[in-house]
Amino acid sequence: MPKFTRVLINKAGPASLDFVQKFFMLKDVARAENRGRRIGRLLYRLDGRRRRRAIENLELAFPSWTADQREDVTRRMFEHFGVVLGDFLRTPLRTNAEVLENTEVEGFENYEAAHAIGKGIIACTGHFGNWERFGHWCMATGRTIAVVARDANQSEIQQRVSRIRDASGVTVISRGDSAREIIRRLRKNEIIGILPDQNAEETFVPFFGKTCGAVLGPAVLHIRTGAPLVPAYCLRIGPGKYRIVVKPPIDPLGEEKDSTVLTAQINAVLESVIREYPEQWLWMHDRWKSARRAGLL
Repeated sequence: MPKFTRVLINKAGPASLDFVQKFFMLKDVARAENRGRRIGRLLYRLDGRRRRRAIENLELAFPSWTADQREDVTRRMFEHFGVVLGDFLRTPLRTNAEVLENTEVEGFENYEAAHAIGKGIIACTGHFGNWERFGHWCMATGRTIAVVARDANQSEIQQRVSRIRDASGVTVISRGDSAREIIRRLRKNEIIGILPDQNAEETFVPFFGKTCGAVLGPAVLHIRTGAPLVPAYCLRIGPGKYRIVVKPPIDPLGEEKDSTVLTAQINAVLESVIREYPEQWLWMHDRWKSARRAGLL
């Protein structure tokens, strides 16, 4: 669940979440998405703090852009994650047949090569596109995936979010205590989805030409288990339609033992995809917070 969605759900509360979900329980995915887009557009106008953060981040990443370009991408980014919110909340109505019919895959040979190694797959994705759809596609095609994610702030909300996810069959591993469960699943040759694109202080690597704080978890897991690091993203390409892009594994021979080097490579691949679809990444997150505090910006 994207951070944008989690923030909305935490603020809304359990009862409000139940009410809002009914608003999106439509068989017509385009109508549900349009409702989500309207919510995103409203929040763009009302949430000045996150709107300003997104614009400031875009100025860091795309210094040659005009103010109008940054405003436009920020607005479309809010709308995109409103669409993702609507799609997530209608998960109980989304069938495997719908997912398979409306998802195309690019780079499937990269998945096959990684899977053949037999050590599981660390799918490095991000708060980009719609990773919940990526998980549903994996399950719909008979591929077991568990995603590492932070729990909601309220236990009642977490229970409701988990019930929504149960409809797609995706397992979510709490980020706070996940290492043992991740390793167990990798040994069974399963897929572990990780979103390592949030601010952290574990290491510092380049991102859009600026130093940012990053997590080392995926790189450390790769070094420890030999499971291939496979960048994979789920792009929205139209109403209810998605393209899963699977990139070649990072460090396919397992020769790199420097976790910071590997983390920089993970960031570089994500950056290349964001540059193509900037409105589908979570610019409202304070990605450069640790670097700014450390005096690296």
